[in-house]
Amino acid sequence: MDRVKLGSNPYLYPMPVALVGAWVRGKPNFLTVAFVAIVNYDPAIIAIGLGKDHYTNSGIKRNKTFSVNIPSAQMVKAVDYCGIYSGRKKDKSAIFKIFYGKLKTAPMIEQCPVVMECKLVKTIRLGCDELFLGKIIEIYTEKKYLTQGKPDIKKIQPIVFSMPDNNYWKIGGKLGKAWKIGKNFKPKN
Repeated sequence: MDRVKLGSNPYLYPMPVALVGAWVRGKPNFLTVAFVAIVNYDPAIIAIGLGKDHYTNSGIKRNKTFSVNIPSAQMVKAVDYCGIYSGRKKDKSAIFKIFYGKLKTAPMIEQCPVVMECKLVKTIRLGCDELFLGKIIEIYTEKKYLTQGKPDIKKIQPIVFSMPDNNYWKIGGKLGKAWKIGKNFKPKN
């Protein structure tokens, strides 16, 4: 098999799309992010990688809080808008209906099916980016996005992102149940 080398690039497929919210210079701001991941189970820690010059970074550092809002596929135009325009040049505080939780300084989006309220625990400088690690303080959703009390990916309809073609995608169908589908697999050694 011939392998093609692509170099050292961030081509992880797919990448979840989120709107990161922070209180910046007296108002809420939201930034579209695809560099986001759960990095610890207990306590629940989420990581977001942002270019060091993003407008949102100063609000995260100042308030030590941020939100990670998981938008649905129906929100893709507003999501893209928040990634195209910086909060330095466009006021994004009125795009969404906003609410606040326990931390009081992490603006969250009512229209997003799943919203995570986070307390900053660490900032790591990585080349051209800053990695923000946040402890998830609370997760907010609505009953319509749950099945048997748990978030349902079919109901949430999250957006995923692909690089380097820079496209947004919807999730397809289920392949099987994790920690069950492979039980009868027979390796060919």
